[in-house]
Amino acid sequence: MSDKIIRLPDDETDGDEGWERATDEPDLRNVEAHKSEDGGWQVTVWVAEFVREDPLERELREGIASALRAVPGVAAVAEEDREVWEVRGEPSGEALLLAAATVVDALADRARTYLDS
Repeated sequence: MSDKIIRLPDDETDGDEGWERATDEPDLRNVEAHKSEDGGWQVTVWVAEFVREDPLERELREGIASALRAVPGVAAVAEEDREVWEVRGEPSGEALLLAAATVVDALADRARTYLDS
């Protein structure tokens, strides 16, 4: 497995902070964190777009929300879209990305089996 965690250049994020974990399995393991215009964060978990059956879907969504809430500086977490979580507070973007990636990695084998079926 190849992982690359990068701070995105400001010109790719409209001047706001952005982080990305790029992997050799993008639909399964890629995660992004971008500071939004209003100062909050948007964390995008690519696999959440495709996993649509419980118990895996529930475990993924609850795990992501819980992991993001545990990041120092986080005041609130809410699902914004199927694959996007909105985070309020003053957390590190890299810490948000790593927290979400930990959950994705823990469920990767099951998600891979689900996506391949």
